[in-house]
Amino acid sequence: MQDSIVIVGAGQAGAQAVHSLRAGGFGGRIALVGEEPHPPYQRPPLSKKHLSGEIDDEALHLRPLSFYEQNAIDCHFGKEVEAIDREMRAVLLAGGEQLPYERLIIATGTRPRALPIAGADLPGVVTLRKISDVEAMRPLLREPGRVAIVGGGYIGLEVAAVARTMGHEVTVIEAQDRVMKRVVSPTVSAWFQQLHADKGVRLMLDTGITGFSGSDRVTGVQLAGGGEVPCDIALVAVGAVPNDELAAACGLATGDGILVDDAALTSDPLVHAAGDCTRFHSALYGRSIRLESVQNAIDQAKAVAASILGQEVHYDPVPWFWSDQYAVKLQIAGLSQDHDEARTFGDPASGSFYVAYLGGGRLLAVDSINHPRSHMMARRAIGKAFEDGLLPAA
Repeated sequence: MQDSIVIVGAGQAGAQAVHSLRAGGFGGRIALVGEEPHPPYQRPPLSKKHLSGEIDDEALHLRPLSFYEQNAIDCHFGKEVEAIDREMRAVLLAGGEQLPYERLIIATGTRPRALPIAGADLPGVVTLRKISDVEAMRPLLREPGRVAIVGGGYIGLEVAAVARTMGHEVTVIEAQDRVMKRVVSPTVSAWFQQLHADKGVRLMLDTGITGFSGSDRVTGVQLAGGGEVPCDIALVAVGAVPNDELAAACGLATGDGILVDDAALTSDPLVHAAGDCTRFHSALYGRSIRLESVQNAIDQAKAVAASILGQEVHYDPVPWFWSDQYAVKLQIAGLSQDHDEARTFGDPASGSFYVAYLGGGRLLAVDSINHPRSHMMARRAIGKAFEDGLLPAA
């Protein structure tokens, strides 16, 4: 068994790798490096209960600091990794410190996609990925004001729900013709559009932007078709890009993520990768995928630990995701992009229904709106031949 492991990235995947390695009996040195000054924490609540102030920083922590002390984890929080030297088998930290490894795990996650447009660097133009982002947003949300959100995906709509509940005037600007277009059916998009409209959110679909107005701070979002949406704060929520630069710089294979096999091994047999930063072949869907989800971060990190501990691993998950908006829970099982048929079960007007996506007669994915039973059953049934009655009545 290897006697020294370095984990680059102290997020959900990094934390799970630490736990699974120790739980599996690994007794060697483990070093955990993270650029943020916090121990590993949950990110999903950032756009919901943490932003609203319902839970504090400590409540986000996946495990208390004592866990890392008790398990003899060499923690380097608030440290930036400058490079990975595969020849020396060392991780080089800013400031000159070197961490030697026998095995390396890269779990660097993603970062918000930037908009290369005028005014994007103005104070008040924000993104949401870290605790520090929430700390920057909270003072701007203390008094009711005007919030513009660029992007109608999960993060954009979750923040819209929080901001509207706090009494802000909210406008969501989406370049596509419906919200969450990349991941849900027109039926689900329309349902959530109506939900937000009923709550008082202004939705601007099929609308691009050209820049942000303001001198000392943002005062508006400039629209591609002319005109402007006045705002006191502008959230940019247009997706995420994988942090694969360190991997690429040291010669590992990358391509919109760090390329790994079904044991989460990179092109170097001494280097694993896990979480949002990875891309792998899905036998279930017959294509290469990159997943941005808590489920993938946890399960792929478990696969990494099992592989290092000498177990045979073939990672091919059924992906699942969720989004909380107001009192509504959207749960998604599977990937629906290649479907050729979508069937709605139940009455959307009731507020509890689900949509099943089929491809070649197989169940590919299910979107469940306030219908947890269909979600749990879908996670077991995806990939099987679809028959009416496979999932519960809505």
